[in-house]
Amino acid sequence: MTPSSEAELAEAIRAARGPLAVGGGFTRGMANEGEPLSTAGLSGIELYEPGALTLVVRAGTPVAEVERVLSEAGQRLAFEPMDLRPLLGTTGEPTIGGVIATNASGPRRVQVGAARDVLLGMRFVDGTGTAVSNGGRVMKNVTGLDLARLLAGSHGTLGVITEVALKVLPAPEATLTLTFGGHDPAKAVACMSAALGSPFEVTGAAHDAEAGVTRLRLEGFATAVAVRGERLAKLLKVWGAAETSEGHGPWAAIRDVTEFADRPGDVWRLSVRPSEMAEALHLAGGAQRLDWGGGRAWVLVPEGTDLRGRLGRFGPRAVLVRATSDTRAALGTFPPEAQAVTMLSARLRERFDPRGLFNPGLMEARAA
Repeated sequence: MTPSSEAELAEAIRAARGPLAVGGGFTRGMANEGEPLSTAGLSGIELYEPGALTLVVRAGTPVAEVERVLSEAGQRLAFEPMDLRPLLGTTGEPTIGGVIATNASGPRRVQVGAARDVLLGMRFVDGTGTAVSNGGRVMKNVTGLDLARLLAGSHGTLGVITEVALKVLPAPEATLTLTFGGHDPAKAVACMSAALGSPFEVTGAAHDAEAGVTRLRLEGFATAVAVRGERLAKLLKVWGAAETSEGHGPWAAIRDVTEFADRPGDVWRLSVRPSEMAEALHLAGGAQRLDWGGGRAWVLVPEGTDLRGRLGRFGPRAVLVRATSDTRAALGTFPPEAQAVTMLSARLRERFDPRGLFNPGLMEARAA
């Protein structure tokens, strides 16, 4: 099903007699149970006010279209939505609703926050076929339950997003990358932490554990970026001499983990405190890439590896991103939750999707 309006979507949900596999462009590679329900027909920009840094867009609008429109006005989606098609080997067109539903955020999260942090408001249809509006079109303090941020990252299990209002930001005039060699994960995290704790406004901090390379990104006005780069390199000289390069550099590849795209094996995403990341990676093994200053790691391991089992106390922080259907069935995509969180999640799903229509089982962990 591909409804072309919110009213058609609401009617389709009310008429549904079984599970619905909710998605936008279905580029995430998750085999959801049920009849496909795509929001791709809900496309188009409803409102764009560059002076107010505000964009209201229908959920099925391709991310590429949104970025093109913003670029023409010298603006951007600051949270850097990921495109995992190369890594996952999928096709289709990523949509803005899919990005928000999965809270897909790139390296700039360390400075501007995740996708949910730029949400001003949202419209969605719940499991009863009722259209719900939450938030607004300007940034403001929110009282009560912030449904927009609740649905961000819910992977379509609480409702079908039809429209989002976002805060956008100006695009930078210049980009500079500082590259350090000879780092192990512990040294890399120390270097990245020092950079992120500095006053020099680092917008990306990543590490390639195989190559021992750490990269830091600065963005802004050309003159200011050059000065900040010199001062940051001086501050971090204890971690080695930095090579500098201008331009966009490798950050799109870092964002999309494209170095693992053509390599066999399963890919996991691990989220732990930077101060504990080196210990977690020692347990994980495999090929490793760090982002978010060491708060996120991508780990490539042989097919069928139970990485959660290897990780011990860090196991509940590992999400299976790429794997065969058999491995996903055996290990589950998402890790087990604490009992209190499981109960809260169940109550939320019961409230917003009482018939259990939306992506059933997608976020449920497998029994250990």
